[in-house]
Amino acid sequence: MQESIIAQNGGLHVSNMAENLIGSEIIKLAADINEKIRNGETIYNFTIGDFDPSIFPIPSELNDEIIKAYRENHTNYPAANGMAELRNSVSDFIRENMGLDYTPDEVLISGGSRPLIYGAYVTILDKGDTVIFPVPSWNNNHYCHLTHASSILVETKPENFFMPTAEELKPHLSSATFLALCSPLNPTGTVFAKNQLEEICDLILEENTRRGPNMKPLYLMYDQVYWVLTYGHTKHYDPVSLRPEMRNYTIYIDGISKSLAATGVRVGWAFGPKRIMDKMRAILSHIGAWAPKAEQIATSRYLNNKTALNTFLSGFKKEVDERLQSFYQGFIQLKDEGHFVDAVIPQAAIYLTVKIDLKGKKTKEGKNLNSQKVVTQYILDTAKIAIVPFSAFGASDDSCWYRLSVGTCRTEQIPSVIESLRKALESLT
Repeated sequence: MQESIIAQNGGLHVSNMAENLIGSEIIKLAADINEKIRNGETIYNFTIGDFDPSIFPIPSELNDEIIKAYRENHTNYPAANGMAELRNSVSDFIRENMGLDYTPDEVLISGGSRPLIYGAYVTILDKGDTVIFPVPSWNNNHYCHLTHASSILVETKPENFFMPTAEELKPHLSSATFLALCSPLNPTGTVFAKNQLEEICDLILEENTRRGPNMKPLYLMYDQVYWVLTYGHTKHYDPVSLRPEMRNYTIYIDGISKSLAATGVRVGWAFGPKRIMDKMRAILSHIGAWAPKAEQIATSRYLNNKTALNTFLSGFKKEVDERLQSFYQGFIQLKDEGHFVDAVIPQAAIYLTVKIDLKGKKTKEGKNLNSQKVVTQYILDTAKIAIVPFSAFGASDDSCWYRLSVGTCRTEQIPSVIESLRKALESLT
């Protein structure tokens, strides 16, 4: 099989890892959407976990600070672990907003959160070590492939808002080195309840007590990059706040990409045990994965401007929440009309979890919607709505749940989107 692939590519040999790397499922979905748009179709595209800057620009003060930093000629290499002033600002931000005391030396800056996630994988895992992660979740399958790790996927349930439970994880922990969790979760926009996360932390602590000092512990990577964006009565919980003993085993992933609509500014940070941060820094310094120096300086100054930060977050969260609530109400109205759709009440992030359960229905032309893939295509072709099936995040192919992202959505669009979906649903038998 490998020889056949090489022959098809002109005999150009590459590594097995590169040869078998799977591309982004969301990028694959985008190809069909972009083709329709190029052909003049109007598509409501809610697939991208990003922001339209014309709708959600970065804070004006942050924009000004970036320009100012470049004018001050901050264009040379930054420090390998991040500029000291930014690590200080992040340390203060964590202390003031999360109640956690991490020194600047326990903070690592990078070009967004992705290099930090990769760095955590590479730092902790040896070839063949096992990673546990829930599905749906974002990209853990690819990081396992890149690091030659084994993986255990734990499929979650809608009744738990697609968050993994201690009961679901427990059977797998004794064989694992790394547990990758995310809250608020991409793709669902849901969060851990306090007792859910406490129970998981207790299992990790019990497992590490069992292993003792001579075995590699079970580490937790906790991706909380959306944690600032919580709505209503939703509260964000984190491992070390709930169980201080988790400090030696927890690597936090965070940054400004989502909280400040700054996905292209590329400033992320990790924090955790200094020894692990030092090893991650050494690895990422060889890759050159640091955030640009000017953006680091600007982010530090902006985080220190607490009035501007709080004012921005108040307005930003209100705008995102309004969109999520409008879509949620629209889906619930369709459900009340008897259509086979549903939605999970918004909790956090920029995502709404929606259900479109049409398998077995027929179109007016007599076509049978005999798989979830066909359902997804029908919604795109007929309702002109593009959303991402949970199967793209590792869930089973027959899952009828989807991620709807509002980062590129204008509020005035939403009634038209719901009406377009209504018409598509009404035409089915």
